[in-house]
Amino acid sequence: MDTNRLTSVLPTNSPLVLAPSQATPWREEEASHSMRSLAYFIGTFVAALMLGIGSAWYMIERGSLLTTTKVGPWSGWISEGNPNADPYTKAHVARSGRLPLTSTVARYFVARTDSAGRTLTSACEYSVEGSPLNARWWSLAVYDENGGLIENPSARYSFNSEEALRHSDGTFRINLSSKARPENWLPSGTADQHLVLLLRIYSPRETDASGIGLIPGDRLPKIERKECE
Repeated sequence: MDTNRLTSVLPTNSPLVLAPSQATPWREEEASHSMRSLAYFIGTFVAALMLGIGSAWYMIERGSLLTTTKVGPWSGWISEGNPNADPYTKAHVARSGRLPLTSTVARYFVARTDSAGRTLTSACEYSVEGSPLNARWWSLAVYDENGGLIENPSARYSFNSEEALRHSDGTFRINLSSKARPENWLPSGTADQHLVLLLRIYSPRETDASGIGLIPGDRLPKIERKECE
């Protein structure tokens, strides 16, 4: 290297300074676009994941028109207990912890609201009225929202077709209340909590072409709210 030529260009006492390179505008725009694309991808992935989890939970917990029968406040799984049931029905049964009989032998109906669509709660009193069910035997039980029995001094958790008092025309009324009531009293507990009614119907006398028990919708009990605290 020719040092004489270098010293002739630069002053003797002047330090050699290298100016930092500046990013060109198109590189900054490219980096910004990449960050926006990454954020969009992450947001879309999270939204799709939450939607998938939510829809799967709903299908397992509530079912669909293809897997359940809904009449008024009552909802029943068509293939509950059947070995060839769809995956959602099997997942629902596994999650509930129950061991149901096949729907050709028994039908199960759950109600979480009254006939007007209002959530069942122990803060209110209800009248559950029904006509004779065309089956060999039935029972109506109440649970808390987690599926547990509701403790009460009477140790009464359900009524069945053999013990429920009936009217002369065969109809019955069960009073769901936290306070003692005449006729058929089903205690709902003193804690402020949501309630779930489970109607079990064994050996229905009518079946469809596949042998699944049929329960006419007008025979399922009506749930009427009386008063609330």
